[in-house]
Amino acid sequence: MPDPTLLKKVYAHPLFTPEQMNEVCRYHQQISIAKGDYFIQVNKYSNHFYILEEGMARAYVFDFRGNDITTQFFIRGNIIIEPYALFHRMHAIENMVALSDCIAWKIHFDHFQEAFHTMPAMAEWGRLWMSENLTQLKLRSIEMITQDATTRYMRLLETKPEIIQKAPLKHIATYLGITDTSLSRIRARIS
Repeated sequence: MPDPTLLKKVYAHPLFTPEQMNEVCRYHQQISIAKGDYFIQVNKYSNHFYILEEGMARAYVFDFRGNDITTQFFIRGNIIIEPYALFHRMHAIENMVALSDCIAWKIHFDHFQEAFHTMPAMAEWGRLWMSENLTQLKLRSIEMITQDATTRYMRLLETKPEIIQKAPLKHIATYLGITDTSLSRIRARIS
């Protein structure tokens, strides 16, 4: 059975009964993903979402010039999901790859749908999770326009220091919307 501590933290919602939480936990399967392997790939269907227990992953796309651009990082307790592919049953439009060896818990779309439609707690949890992530995405898009690169770097350092410590600098730079050189200058000034 999955690590109940991690899953109970991820699925924290007061409407879940202990029995329902156990049922949700049983829907998950532990997997290992080697560094460089994909959770989700562009142009492939996604039938699962993942809860990261150990390791680090990132989401990325290629811009119109063919540059690899990081759109998101995932750390312990984060949900690795490509909502477009999973919920619309379409090909993925974003890659999600392991930056280190990872352990994750995957849940199949059909099991999620069963829990979502039979457990009000899962439906309410899903609504809150999606609302929070939509809010964070909107804030990030506004910050990319209204804040300078140093401020964006400092926010990442404050909110997710493990990304600054463990992710390759080239991925951090593209996530912040700057060049490697600009990131090196920012880091040198802050040091």
